[in-house]
Amino acid sequence: MMNFLRLALLLVFGAWVCYAQGTPSEGSGFDYFTNLPPSDCPKVVGDRLIRLFLDHPFEFETHPKREVLIYPEYLTEYGALKVAKETGDSPLQNALINKFNRFWVSPDTNRVSMKDHVDYRAFGVVPLEIYLETWKPSCLQLGLRFADSQWASTSPDGITAEARYWIDDTYMITALQVQAYRATHQGQYLDRASRTLSLYIERLQQSDGLFWHGTNAPFEWGRGNGWVAAAMTELLLAMPQNHEGQEKIMNAYQRMMAALVARQRPDGLWGQLLDQPSSWPETSGSAMFDYALVTGVRAGWLNCSTYGPPARKGWLALVKELDRDGNLKDVCTGTDKGSTRDYYLQRPRETGNLHGQAPMLWTAAALLRPDAGIQSADSR
Repeated sequence: MMNFLRLALLLVFGAWVCYAQGTPSEGSGFDYFTNLPPSDCPKVVGDRLIRLFLDHPFEFETHPKREVLIYPEYLTEYGALKVAKETGDSPLQNALINKFNRFWVSPDTNRVSMKDHVDYRAFGVVPLEIYLETWKPSCLQLGLRFADSQWASTSPDGITAEARYWIDDTYMITALQVQAYRATHQGQYLDRASRTLSLYIERLQQSDGLFWHGTNAPFEWGRGNGWVAAAMTELLLAMPQNHEGQEKIMNAYQRMMAALVARQRPDGLWGQLLDQPSSWPETSGSAMFDYALVTGVRAGWLNCSTYGPPARKGWLALVKELDRDGNLKDVCTGTDKGSTRDYYLQRPRETGNLHGQAPMLWTAAALLRPDAGIQSADSR
C-alpha cells in the first residue's frame, strides 16, 4: 500500500514538475520535453530508478567470483547523483553518497580495483561528482588519483596507454578526465579527453557518421556507438567554444546525430546493429543516444525542429521498456569485440542490467537540467 501511495504522489508531483518547467519560447530546445505524461516525467522516472538502485546489491555481494566493483555500478551511481542534484532531493543525494562511502573507508576499500584498465579507472567519476556536490577534499584527492593514474603511462599517440581503440573506451576515458576538469578547471584534463576522442574519431568514425566497434571489428554495434555519443556529449558540455579541439568534436558529434536520427526505428528505439534494420531493438544504446540527442537539442548544438521530435520519441519509447519495478528490458549483456555479425545479434538480452539503468539516469538528468550554464554552440 505504501509503495502504491508513494507512486501516486510521485505521479502528481511529477505532473506538476513537468508543467512547472514552463512554456518556453519557440525553438528554445525545451519545447519537445514539456507536457510529458505524468508517468514519463523525468522526475518520476529518475526517482524510481534511484530507489531501485539504492536497493540493488553490488555484484560482489551476490556473485562469489566477483571481487570488486564493476563499471556499470559506478556509472549508475554517477547518473543517480546527477538526477538527485537536479531535483534538489537532499535525502536521496545523501543516501547515494552513503551507498558508496564504504569504498573509501575501511574495510571495503579493497573492493575498488586500481588496475591500469579503462573500466576500473572510470570509478573516479564518482568521488569527483561527490566532491562537486559536497566539496569534500578527500573525494577530490581520490578522484584525481584515478584521473592522473590513467595518464601515468602514455602511448606513442600521446594518450593513455590503456586505450585499446575500442569505442567502449571513449566514455571511460573521457568521462573521468572531464570530471577532473570540472573539479579543478585545469586544462590538462580537457586536453587529454579532447586528444583521445579526436584519435578515436579519426580511426573509427565511418563515412556514414557511425563508428566501428574496433579497428579490426567493422561492426556498428549499438551500445558501442552509445558510449561514443555519450563521451562526445560529456566533453562538449565542459569544453569552451574556443578550445582547439571543439570544432572537430562538434562536427563528429553532429554527423553521428544525423546518422542516428536516420536509423531510429518507428518504435523510437535503435537496433543492436545500427546498420542492420532487422536487428533487435536494444535499450542501453538507445538510452545513450537519447542522452546525446536531448542534451544537443537543449544546448543548441542541434536544430530543434529536426532533432527535438526524435529525442522526445526516444525518451517515451524507453520509459515504455521499464517494467513495474523500474528495470529496463532488452539490455544487451556485457560484450567483447566480435568477429562476426552473428556474434552481436546472438548476445543475450537482460532486464535490469545496469548498462541500461545508468544511461536512463543520464537522460533523466539531461531532461531536468536547466538551460542556464550549458555550453552551447550556434544552432545548426
